[in-house]
Amino acid sequence: MAEVEPEVAPEVAAPLEALLVARGISKHFGGQSALSDVDLQVARGEVHALVGENGAGKSTLIKVLAGAIAPDAGSISFAGRSFAPRDPLAARQAGIAVIYQELSLAPDLSVQDNVMLGREQHRAGFLQRSAMRARVLEALALLEHAGITPERKLAALGPGARQLVEVARALVSDAQLVIMDEPTSSLGQADVERLFAVIARLRARGVSVIYISHALEELARVADRYTVLRDGKHVKSGAMAGTTRGELIEAMVGRSLDEAFPKVPHQPGEVLLELDRLQGARLPREASLQLRRGEILGIAGLVGAGRSELLRALFGLDPIAGGTVKLSGNVDRGRPPWIRLAQRVGLLSEQRKEEGIALGLSVVDNLTLAGLGRSARSGWLDRRAQRAAAQQWISALAVRVRDPLAPIAALSGGNQQKVALARLLHCDADVLLLDEPTRGIDVGSKAEIYRLIGELAAQGKAVLLCSSYLPELLGVSDRIAVMHRGRLGAARDAASLSETALLQEATGAAADA
Repeated sequence: MAEVEPEVAPEVAAPLEALLVARGISKHFGGQSALSDVDLQVARGEVHALVGENGAGKSTLIKVLAGAIAPDAGSISFAGRSFAPRDPLAARQAGIAVIYQELSLAPDLSVQDNVMLGREQHRAGFLQRSAMRARVLEALALLEHAGITPERKLAALGPGARQLVEVARALVSDAQLVIMDEPTSSLGQADVERLFAVIARLRARGVSVIYISHALEELARVADRYTVLRDGKHVKSGAMAGTTRGELIEAMVGRSLDEAFPKVPHQPGEVLLELDRLQGARLPREASLQLRRGEILGIAGLVGAGRSELLRALFGLDPIAGGTVKLSGNVDRGRPPWIRLAQRVGLLSEQRKEEGIALGLSVVDNLTLAGLGRSARSGWLDRRAQRAAAQQWISALAVRVRDPLAPIAALSGGNQQKVALARLLHCDADVLLLDEPTRGIDVGSKAEIYRLIGELAAQGKAVLLCSSYLPELLGVSDRIAVMHRGRLGAARDAASLSETALLQEATGAAADA
């Protein structure tokens, strides 16, 4: 009988026509290991998902591939040659482009100037604008977005279009490998679909993509293969086809996650916040609602519908043009943020880097900044009490931080988001205005935050939750209201709604039916 060769398991099978092969990559920062003996293989024309919890090592690995940092050990080959970029410019010149979650674009420049920034063509000291325009038009043609033209100012474009401008930058640099870090975190569903179509066209042209996302449902649609990192180590790779969401989660967190949306029993009480035909300077156009103690009220809607503007107006960051706000039975027409904080109203901003954290301050300072009085003694700040208070929330939210006194800029985006949320809890806010609270947070940490939101409701807190992630709204909220073109619809029992129903109302299709 002929001997049967054993079948090779998908997770160890090397992809054909490998473009990138990284072996044994290790990186330490001080005494902490960020990467330990990590392997990664990406084939030509492949979309490869890089998956892991916040702090798993994904960002460090990207920086190694992008030439931003050098590994302590290991080797990389790219396009068949040894690859050890001395800086990001060398990596770009070799054919690797990175699109970070926080876009590196200049809003006051045109699309063409942004796409060609750092890649300008010139002769005898003069820019060759015609030649550059031709290259930009060629790149934009692949995007198939009529609203993106070379002359248009970037500030006039929405988040989805700006994301595509970053893709165009990669195309004009003749990138063979494009690394996308959480590319859909700020996009509505229509822009997500447009981005997926562009990725498919990149794949068809033989361009490889490393795709990083905490939205695991996206990976089944867009990725061919995956690699999972956990605690800086490579734990699993394989073909996406046939791999379940549960298997990915178990590989990421090291255990099965039985409940994606943990339920904590809570009972709505008296009305704490009431809006009557509230209007902002631009948005919202009209919003009325009642939010009760012990209730989680979700706000759905498309990007630009006015959800964030509603929360900003409530917290005093944007002016109120009409209508009333009633808080604990007291009517007002809006108060500045410091008054809202004193009224125990807290906002978690969608714009984490711009409004949610102070990048130059430490984790401890960021977490306690809005409630320093809680750590004061006779008018003096008790640093020991401040650190102890911060450590309590760092532990409660499982924030991965090597040194709480180090700048918060050293943390991953997801851990920065946890610190921003912890600040509201430290202030003991009664009304929590949460704008995209789990954006950029891994699936395991999302479940922890959902449980925490439920526990806060059980304690009698009132939670107003804005989110673009419809499963999140349906899984966490007691009631959901939909905002369409600046107008907030009536809140309904979440159990009676579906993703389809929310999308129809958000797009206006329900009204047209």
